[in-house]
Amino acid sequence: MSPESTGQNEHYLRVFWRRFRTWRGNRPFWAGLFTMVGGLPIAYFPYANMHLGNVTLAMSTTAGAGSLIIGILLVTLGLTMWFHHIVRVFAGVAAILLALISIPVANIGGFLVGFLFALLGGALSVSWAPGEPTSGPELVPAGVAGAKSGETGPGTQGSGPEFHSTAAVPQQQPEQYDTTVEVDGGRHRAG
Repeated sequence: MSPESTGQNEHYLRVFWRRFRTWRGNRPFWAGLFTMVGGLPIAYFPYANMHLGNVTLAMSTTAGAGSLIIGILLVTLGLTMWFHHIVRVFAGVAAILLALISIPVANIGGFLVGFLFALLGGALSVSWAPGEPTSGPELVPAGVAGAKSGETGPGTQGSGPEFHSTAAVPQQQPEQYDTTVEVDGGRHRAG
């Protein structure tokens, strides 16, 4: 066993936390969490009974089943964002639409708490994009100016005193001329 290998000496909670952070970073985690948290008050409040001393207040509405369906669908969409992040845009748009529908159906969207959480989760899901791995400098595209040994050009940052833009401008490649001989003097025949 070498002193550089730390895999066997790490605590299992540290290993679990590292694996969870990797899992969380590969999907719209916060979008799914906010969407699920938004679905809970929307589904719960129409069926809740609040007790104030000896008085029981029933919060049931005529659309109790509709609010239960909206809440369950929001929780399902949150789980979909976690485990099938390929359909994150669909799940985000559906969560935003269900949050908007919950305003008239489910006690002003779960007293605005569920509405805001579901709306935020849907917006995060629509805007989330998977990150690209950056393991080293060999990931620089070959066509970008300055990718060779120390070249500076338009769009690269040089060591000179003047200001250069840091945005990479794609360089145009010269057109390759078609060297084939056309039949009938360049005219095309139909038929």
